[in-house]
Amino acid sequence: MTKRSLLQELAKNFVPPNLLNLVPKGFEVIGGIAILNLPRELEEHKFEIAEALLNYLKPRIRLVVRRSSPARDPERVHSYEVLAGSGGFETLHRESGCTFKVDVSKVFFTSRLQYERLRIANLVKPGETIINMFAGVGPFSIVIAKKVPGVKVYSIDINPEAYKLMVENVKLNKVEDKVIPLLGDAGEVIDQYDLKGIADRVLMPSPEHAINYLSKAVEALKVKGVVHYYDVACQVKSLNDHLTSRISSILNGAGIKWEVRTIRVIRSVAPLKIYLCADVHLDKGLKLIAKQPF
Repeated sequence: MTKRSLLQELAKNFVPPNLLNLVPKGFEVIGGIAILNLPRELEEHKFEIAEALLNYLKPRIRLVVRRSSPARDPERVHSYEVLAGSGGFETLHRESGCTFKVDVSKVFFTSRLQYERLRIANLVKPGETIINMFAGVGPFSIVIAKKVPGVKVYSIDINPEAYKLMVENVKLNKVEDKVIPLLGDAGEVIDQYDLKGIADRVLMPSPEHAINYLSKAVEALKVKGVVHYYDVACQVKSLNDHLTSRISSILNGAGIKWEVRTIRVIRSVAPLKIYLCADVHLDKGLKLIAKQPF
């Protein structure tokens, strides 16, 4: 039995056949918490589904919750309804040799970015200076710090609860000498701490907000550098055209050379809605607009 079919298999015992195709094929696991996205049509069966899943996954999972609201700006925090189990919303999540303390009711965190965090870490070169503009509890920053020698990561988040957990996670993973947690709006923090022109690489892992901070990310870069720009898109025919249009609206006005070398679809978050990342290479010393390679 695969993870993608597990819920549907468990639900066969109590969900009517005409509703079985509405049972999600997958679910998210963060530490000891399983997170479901159940449609309203399954409202009267939600507790049975959750209890069946909890019993199947014990002792690894102690709590099953349902995501009950979209993420709230600017912290991107969801609301949750407890369906089965106990123990509260705080948990320890482990991935890539790192441990993260997370409270899903107070901060944004998803285990579905594990591969993306590793992908970015594998691109970082020893000794780089990095600015993470939307760091959350620190997963991108800490994975990089654990995997790459000699780096310095300025790790910024506006959510005080995320900042507190980030400070704990930095200590928990013993990367205090590499990761510098900073609390506040990313644009204001870059100005406040004079972080302009210091970064080899800037991370912007907030698809809903990155476009509004792209100019500030460019300011933070050295003469040459990379911005990992995240965005949200509908299922358009050409992701390159969509991203190039969005990015050029900001960067062309700056009159600098830039090119998108990689576009990666991160995941689907809703029907016809996807998250994606563009790895943008910039040269602020050349006042040219580079032809896009795609």
